[in-house]
Amino acid sequence: MRRDGLLARGRRAAAKLLLAGAAAAGAAGAWGETITMASTTSTEQSGLFGFLLPAFSRATGIEVKVVAVGTGQAIDMARRGDADVLFVHDQAAEEKFVAEGGAVQRWPVMYNDFVLVGPNSDPAGVRGHDIVAALRRIAGARAPFVSRADKSGTHAAELRYWAQAGVAPARVGGYQQCGCGMGQALNIASSANAYALADRGTWLSFGNRGELGVLVEGDRKLFNQYGVMVVNPAKYPHVKARAAQAFVDWVTSPAGQSTIAAFKINGQQLFFPNAGR
Repeated sequence: MRRDGLLARGRRAAAKLLLAGAAAAGAAGAWGETITMASTTSTEQSGLFGFLLPAFSRATGIEVKVVAVGTGQAIDMARRGDADVLFVHDQAAEEKFVAEGGAVQRWPVMYNDFVLVGPNSDPAGVRGHDIVAALRRIAGARAPFVSRADKSGTHAAELRYWAQAGVAPARVGGYQQCGCGMGQALNIASSANAYALADRGTWLSFGNRGELGVLVEGDRKLFNQYGVMVVNPAKYPHVKARAAQAFVDWVTSPAGQSTIAAFKINGQQLFFPNAGR
């Protein structure tokens, strides 16, 4: 075990040196390249990437192709070596991916929060600031609830909250699993006047709200942290590590962080930078 641990540390150190060399070479050496980013539907559907990535490309000359799926699928994509950089929001899964050697390091980059949305009439009586109590009330009322059920960061958070509530969601009378992205899940919830957990960014950009409104917010459990990682070039030699590291360096720099902060919809800030914290 001790030898295995030393070998693992050696591999991580070698990968760190490789990434450090890539960063030192600078973005100029990657000018004109295109990198593939595996990311979440929330960063795409909220409109953040449409605002953020052109600024990165103007600064570096590097283009970014985004594959927006649930966080679990994005990590699986990176685990196959099919992405250069990973930008997701399930910290436990991200740290596991790093520990497996899929990436050398995880950088925190920004946060927002989750909200529980539902019909403004609130038939289950969940309105307030306690997500666990709200889910217990939904279960008790057998109220309709739409789950993404897609192994996304939002779905992982939802399952944590159900577990904390001591409720098996599959046994909730109105529980519906769509296996879909955030926007589609909200569309289903809107048409069915159902409850759903959403990230605030996608909710603020969502235009088909119908009778839905935010009913539960402000609970510390609803904190939603995003991280960014370069897929490990020591494990996947074809990864465009230099250009991917250039993205990480830029998005965690004052320029990238201020661009994230500047992204607003109807005057409301959707994401809050916190690189290095």
